[in-house]
Amino acid sequence: MRIVASLSALKENEIRRYYRALYQAWGAQHWWPAETCFEVIVGAYLTQNTAWTNVERALANLRAARLLSVEGIRGVPLPRLERLIRPSGYFRQKAKRLKTFVTFLDKQFGGSLEMLFSQPTDQIREQLLSLDGVGPETADSILLYAGNHPVFVVDAYTRRIVARHEILPEKADYEDFRQLLQRALASLANDQEQMPAPEEIESGTRGAAHSPSAMSTAKRSALVQVYNEMHGLLVGVGKHFCGKSQPNCDGCPLQRFLPRGNR
Repeated sequence: MRIVASLSALKENEIRRYYRALYQAWGAQHWWPAETCFEVIVGAYLTQNTAWTNVERALANLRAARLLSVEGIRGVPLPRLERLIRPSGYFRQKAKRLKTFVTFLDKQFGGSLEMLFSQPTDQIREQLLSLDGVGPETADSILLYAGNHPVFVVDAYTRRIVARHEILPEKADYEDFRQLLQRALASLANDQEQMPAPEEIESGTRGAAHSPSAMSTAKRSALVQVYNEMHGLLVGVGKHFCGKSQPNCDGCPLQRFLPRGNR
């Protein structure tokens, strides 16, 4: 048991080192880029199996049609909703799922996101996971970015980076990744004010940073902020350096942490 606990502590310490290195290199990532909680939720559905640039096009269509709200999605005919979100791909599935979410919100919480997010985190998570089209990543994105609940979002980038650094196998269970990241990062919540000032890296990239938005700058707990930043920072590593088929480690702030055989 002591050996297992010691290995776990080493892994958690390594992840904390990654956070400090990435934050120093790139600074705040301003995730999630949105003006309202509901926009975050719609984005969480639309980003499934597609690139964020496609999501932005679909969101722009909804915004231009003045339908990017609970009331808008509730009232818009399904065929029109499908046309508006077509750029995000799988638009028929996603349109039905957005309608399902609004129906759930209406029946259980009178259409109030505030009432939904006032519940305990585990309870909300269980309810979200019961909805069609909501898996752990989507549920946790909604909880963290729309509801400001302290859960870490595990995506394909997180799996790939953690696996290449030989901390967990890429095919490990979602909950194994989530619990490890949450344990590792929890102690950093008190260190945010002591974080070093960000510095530009030679490549000029800034991770996956977006311009500040109403949601990315909203008041939240220090722990939620740490989880928020780490997810965005890992997305930046995945987008710019840790490719699916061929990693390009030169210039990556995490290069020095790689096991020798993976450099």
